Amino acid sequence: MISPPLAALAMGVATRSKSGSLLVAAVLLAVVVAVPAEAARIKDIADVEGVRTNQLSGYGVVVGLEGTGDGQQSLFTVQSILSMLRRRGVTISVDPRQIRVKNAAAVVVTATLPPFAHSGNRIDVQLSSIGDAKSLRGGTLVSTPLLGADQLVYAVAQGAVSLGGGFSAQAAGASATSGHPTVGVVTGGAIVEREVPVTLGADGIVRLSLHEADVTTATRVATAVNASLGDGAAQAVDPATIEVHLLDHERAMTLLPAIESLEVAPDRRAKVIVNERTGTVIMGEEVHIAPVAIAHGSLQIQVKTDLGVSQPAPFSNGQTVVVPDSTINVEEGKAQRLALLRGAVNLGQLVGGLNALGVTPQDLIAVLQAIKAAGALDAELELM
Repeated sequence: MISPPLAALAMGVATRSKSGSLLVAAVLLAVVVAVPAEAARIKDIADVEGVRTNQLSGYGVVVGLEGTGDGQQSLFTVQSILSMLRRRGVTISVDPRQIRVKNAAAVVVTATLPPFAHSGNRIDVQLSSIGDAKSLRGGTLVSTPLLGADQLVYAVAQGAVSLGGGFSAQAAGASATSGHPTVGVVTGGAIVEREVPVTLGADGIVRLSLHEADVTTATRVATAVNASLGDGAAQAVDPATIEVHLLDHERAMTLLPAIESLEVAPDRRAKVIVNERTGTVIMGEEVHIAPVAIAHGSLQIQVKTDLGVSQPAPFSNGQTVVVPDSTINVEEGKAQRLALLRGAVNLGQLVGGLNALGVTPQDLIAVLQAIKAAGALDAELELM
């Protein structure tokens, strides 16, 4: 069974003394002990191809504000209101620059259309001011069509705006703002007008798409499906796609619940994530290092692997095997401190030895980068 990532967090806190010298107040490095990984449901690591959400957006106007709407410089808000009034038979011949609409604000309306949404269903919408409005509190969104990527209308939004606790207040020479008063939501404010057709297994095949492409994981998913439905029912066509073949009398909706509930142990790549701003280092237990020697400032690290031979006792029918014996030698300054680790050395053990010496996070990050540059780090190093 695959073990989960072994997390190692490094954090340095520095304080400045009265003489101006920088002293390291605390260095914390915790290595979380790995435990056997539990299998995950196929439902949690893969999606059914074709079952997806769709992004909708539109341009609308929020009215009913208490003098916190767009200013005179936002001409598009005035033009939008004039256009709305003309459609309702109200014609204004005044120059738009002379009209002030402090109680209205132009907004961009966005929503996510879930799969299998039917006409008449309600979905939430988010509003974001695009002018110089101070707040959308107390406003009402006027009927706004929401379009998809194909420029077709899939929903229409309208309703009272909620800020979720954000506010903005001003007085003479002072102002106070909490949250984001220029961003709001209308819960259930959009009604679905057009459905997105989804046909499962139209060609007799249901395709599963992994969230993270991996050859081993795809093979394990296909094996688990075959063990449940029978040999030949599924096959991994690429590292991210598994095809499940349906029989003539089978329907996708009948098989999917059984497939999604199957458990598979996903395989994970060896990766080290480094955040230089916070001094955080996160690594997986699968990360290993090859024999390498590093000198970083006054810090010297040497990793060495010796191959020994294990000889079985006479007449025991055993086999002679090669046993690696690894050691880590760490030297800092003039005083040498030795940390000895026997057996295979992984990066977690190396970090544990560095932690015993009180190595700062910056030194640890530099050491990891040097090991990667030397080609001795058997993992992907990702810098944040």
